[in-house]
Amino acid sequence: MPDILNPGETLRILDKYGIHARKKYGQNFLIDRGVVSDIIEASGITKEDCVLEIGPGIGSMTWHLARSAGKVVSVEIDRSLGPVLADTLSDCENVTILWNDILKTDLRKVAEEYNGGRPLKAVANLPYYITTPILMQLLAEQGCFDSITVMVQKEVADRITAKPGSRDYGAITLAVDYYSKPEIVRPVPPGCFIPRPGVDSSVVLLRALEEPPTDADPAWLFAVVRASFNQRRKTLANGIVNGLTVGGKRVNADRGTVVKCLEECGLSPSVRGETLSLSEFAELSKCLAKNL
Repeated sequence: MPDILNPGETLRILDKYGIHARKKYGQNFLIDRGVVSDIIEASGITKEDCVLEIGPGIGSMTWHLARSAGKVVSVEIDRSLGPVLADTLSDCENVTILWNDILKTDLRKVAEEYNGGRPLKAVANLPYYITTPILMQLLAEQGCFDSITVMVQKEVADRITAKPGSRDYGAITLAVDYYSKPEIVRPVPPGCFIPRPGVDSSVVLLRALEEPPTDADPAWLFAVVRASFNQRRKTLANGIVNGLTVGGKRVNADRGTVVKCLEECGLSPSVRGETLSLSEFAELSKCLAKNL
């Protein structure tokens, strides 16, 4: 099967199999070889690697991944793509398709079954409507991935790599920083897809950290982060007092204790959460866990 990563071949394949991009799955088919080359180069894929691909679509990027990696395991929710993938990947003996929802897939089992339990490298053109849940699922499986290289909406990439105090800085920024070292690889304009999405995209590389950057209890750390950004216009103290939930249980956070912890961490009682770094959130969460 020839390389189909170009507009003409993609349109021919779509027409041959009567395929239409399905909005409910967020399907946009990549047609730019340069983007795929940059993804493979950024992820550092070699013949020693097993790659987890999320959403192979019609196999355009999968075909190239198969020529760079030792093994490719592609998770696809849309079973109607079975015939076209059987065609476009007919000469790719190192590709396995798992027909499943990625959010319901046991990723550690995939690593164990297809890579002897060694870390995988994840690559995906993520559906925009479930980008954050998928990213959080991948990141939370610490030790399961060496790296995660994904195509996301540009505004998501901007939030992932934002700095404290900026408009884009938020909970996803802190979660990504807790698990990985993020880097924007390149922009991707709408013309690189069929059909053209209504937004710009970016390729983002997340290099997994071997150890968390803080010894704070993650349940408390992310509870404080959520309380801060769930009520972004309020002060951090108000957010914690009004909405601190740890492990599914609401914590009775009295203002006096919250203010005391803020001051012990060198923070003003009027500080807003979007100005705090991950390390500052971590120290505050440790103080609150000890005193509440």
